Amino acid sequence: MKLKFTKMHGAGNDFIVIDAINQDITFSSEQWKHLADRRFGIGADQILVVERPISAGVDFRYRIYNADGGEVEQCGNGSRAFVRFVIDKKLTDKTAIRVETMSGIIEPLLQADGSITVNMGAPVLDTAKVPFDAVGLEAKVQADDLSWPLTINGKTVYVSAVSMGNPHAVQVVDDTETFSVLLDGAQIEHHPRFPKRVNAGFMQILDTQHIRLRVFERGAGETLACGTGACAAVVTGILRGLLTSPVRVSMHGGELSIAWQGPDLPVFLSGPAVSVFDGEIDI
Repeated sequence: MKLKFTKMHGAGNDFIVIDAINQDITFSSEQWKHLADRRFGIGADQILVVERPISAGVDFRYRIYNADGGEVEQCGNGSRAFVRFVIDKKLTDKTAIRVETMSGIIEPLLQADGSITVNMGAPVLDTAKVPFDAVGLEAKVQADDLSWPLTINGKTVYVSAVSMGNPHAVQVVDDTETFSVLLDGAQIEHHPRFPKRVNAGFMQILDTQHIRLRVFERGAGETLACGTGACAAVVTGILRGLLTSPVRVSMHGGELSIAWQGPDLPVFLSGPAVSVFDGEIDI
């Protein structure tokens, strides 16, 4: 079969976006993995699939597959690409839509300047729901944040466990450019304390409203940007008293803006979403 797709990116985090409303899509994890392969397929960090909703009161269903072929709960940068795609392809004439994901409803909004803001919902800080196994560990208390000790590459690091619809382990480092992100990130992703694996975030505080961030994503490795990772990092920094909203997040692929007013309130993610090209591939 021939599959039509659009290649997109949000701050360098790149996606294959597929209209599964007007195409019949039933692929195995190996086929998703092949599409995401940068040498033998199209190449992407994640594959985003646009489907008809299955719940009342929403406009679309949004499914996400990582580069390893596994389906995951959420992707913040992808949600912005999703909005740009459904508007550009005239699948909707709305600028504010409700989208169902594996982790719940999100509400993206196309702004007048072309940027896209997504209501990502409230962060989940309950370790059991992240999920993170904290049994037997003693947390370090930093203002309103709890960070947990993990043994990584023979040393103890402290991470904050946050879910933004998907699990994140955030730690503060002195310099993101010299820190061993690739080595430590791979070990944190597969640490047994995270039963569903985890996205590992490495945050450098520049000032109270500006951070640098690198994220080693679950199932994808380090990406140029990570929207949910930016949200989780800012939540951690605000809880620790290190940051005040809104926060500019600088990553290798570009910048995002994150706003959060505190526990039980939603996190708002803003940034660009760009279409690169349309294509067709034989499956």
